Amino acid sequence: MNANQRKWVFRILPYAILAFIGICFVLPLLWVLVASVDSNAMQSLKMPSRLTGGNYVDVLTNPDNQRAFLIGLLMSGGQAIIVVVLGLLASYPLSRYQLRFKKPFMLTILFMTSLPITAVMVPVYQLFLTLKLYNNIFGVILFFVASAMPYGIWMLKNFMDSVPSELEEAAWIDGASVFVGIRKVVAPLMIPGICTVAIFTFSGSWGNFFVPYILLQSPENFPASLKIYQFFGQYGMADYGKLAAFSVMYAIPSIVLYVLSQRFMSKGFGMQGGTKG
Repeated sequence: MNANQRKWVFRILPYAILAFIGICFVLPLLWVLVASVDSNAMQSLKMPSRLTGGNYVDVLTNPDNQRAFLIGLLMSGGQAIIVVVLGLLASYPLSRYQLRFKKPFMLTILFMTSLPITAVMVPVYQLFLTLKLYNNIFGVILFFVASAMPYGIWMLKNFMDSVPSELEEAAWIDGASVFVGIRKVVAPLMIPGICTVAIFTFSGSWGNFFVPYILLQSPENFPASLKIYQFFGQYGMADYGKLAAFSVMYAIPSIVLYVLSQRFMSKGFGMQGGTKG
């Protein structure tokens, strides 16, 4: 092999490897989409003899599935709202005031963002049993909020640093209180950052299987992330069409949220870079 051939191989090889990896990721997604409209879906990927929407109709008209989706939206949406509100209130003094233990506190928050949930689930499980929050939907929301607060405070504090404090001072001169300044001056200018935090918070809990699996027991309290796990026992191993249709429906909220908020996320990451010292 001469130098030109080796050069050509080393130029093509990375693209071939990336293409192979891409195909490995695309094929399962393609199977889900195809199987969801196939009345005789199998484990293998095949073109359906006849397209049908019956799988989606069966999934959407099932009361248990409807309840699972509503519980999942309640958990994820409630967590996102609470994290944004509490994160704004907590990040305001960290951004605007010179606090004595500000740096150690921020470093502690940064450390907590890297703490894996699996490392604290055993004591959390015991705590929930003691507080009688086990198998309680709102208890799971509280845990989701607590686990996302360090990330939310850290991100919102950086976003708030990019909002000039002079705008608040002008509002104070006009008679506005601190909370009015946050609501009418700071928060509107932080919409990209707020959307960024809300999106990642919502998506993190919407796709979380482990926490509800540990902290919930009754099937009627299961969110959509756990309902997929039940599908094999509910419909049997052979009915892959309904399982694929449920998977597609389960992915829609996150996809729609990302598509609608893409411009907010890009602006939000741009704002994060412009922070004060």
